[in-house]
Amino acid sequence: MTDSSSSKQIEPPRPPETGPRIVLGVTGGIACYKGAQILRRLQDRGFDVVVIMTSGARRFVTPLTFGALSGHKVYTDIFDGDSNGANFEGAFDHISLAESADLFLIAPATADSIARLATGVADDFLTTFHLANTAPLVIAPAMNTRMWEHASVRANIATLVGRGARIIDPDVGEMACHTVGPGRLADVDHIVNLVVSLIERPRDLVGRKILVTAGPTIEDIDPVRFLSNRSSGKMGYALAEAVRDRGGDVVLISGPTALSFPGAVQVRSTNEMHDAVMENLDGADAVIKAAAPLDFRPRNVATQKLKKTSGLDLRFEPTPDILSELGRRKNGTVLVGFAAETEQHEVFGREKLRAKNLDLIVVNPVAGPDSAFDSDTNQASILDASGATENLPEMSKTDLANRILDRVVRLL
Repeated sequence: MTDSSSSKQIEPPRPPETGPRIVLGVTGGIACYKGAQILRRLQDRGFDVVVIMTSGARRFVTPLTFGALSGHKVYTDIFDGDSNGANFEGAFDHISLAESADLFLIAPATADSIARLATGVADDFLTTFHLANTAPLVIAPAMNTRMWEHASVRANIATLVGRGARIIDPDVGEMACHTVGPGRLADVDHIVNLVVSLIERPRDLVGRKILVTAGPTIEDIDPVRFLSNRSSGKMGYALAEAVRDRGGDVVLISGPTALSFPGAVQVRSTNEMHDAVMENLDGADAVIKAAAPLDFRPRNVATQKLKKTSGLDLRFEPTPDILSELGRRKNGTVLVGFAAETEQHEVFGREKLRAKNLDLIVVNPVAGPDSAFDSDTNQASILDASGATENLPEMSKTDLANRILDRVVRLL
């Protein structure tokens, strides 16, 4: 069999899987050979995989490889007809394939393919399929570090995220050009696990409005200095993404972080977070307060920079207690709080649950090497108003977010 026959149905080496269908887009980077590994791992997890290849990808790996592995036609051209276009066989394949897709994964995604997706170009099968596709889109970029960090690539990524795409950030490591830095295709197992989680995740929050807060707040001392805390916002952002993936209408209110989420309401101080929460509270089915707002702020903020020679003598006053006010106003809304504790985690967590009139509280240990601050994993206990405690092992913040949402769904 020659490469030219790859557009025809290939007899599979084993019967094709009958599970959910993943459309795998493979674009022209050196990492595109890993697309074959991703395909096989997805098949091993019970998925049916159909492959689209760009012209660049076909310079690295032949369509025959993906056809033989998938047992399906490999899509490469918009038209499968003859050179003068008289035969329109396959002219509408991008539509029929889109109708059958449960998820569209592009791995690896080059800088060029990301730019064309962001701008809506439709000049090959992959980009034309992208415009017809309504299934979740997951993109795993792979490129040189300088390219990954270029402002135009960052802007294109932000555009796609704003439209709901999930980006699997590249790993840091040595690439084919011997550059070391971010840009290497993410680990194959990580990509596959995320795809599996998105497909298997229930859509049980459709029609529900969930308000989530994330990150720290900042309180100024003078025009140069401020007070804050170690919260990275990762837990709150993981919750917002999980709500979105489960079909919910999420409102994310975030203090200053290095993270991004489409439509997030950005605030700085505790007062600003309080006002934003109250302005967006109407119609919320649940509020999940994962943010870590400061409890105190300087009573008097200096208008000029304080000099070292004059010393620093601060007097503090309390900031608004957002969670207590929500507890007083909740009126049927499911209310979830967080408690970062260094000792007696359950005792202090349950005191806070009662004092704030919460339905659930998530207690995090934040002392020592297992601290949840700025970590991608979390070990937590979920306490409820009935007195029950669920102690969870260390897991990713995405997994914890879904465990929390499972409990919220039951309360709803």
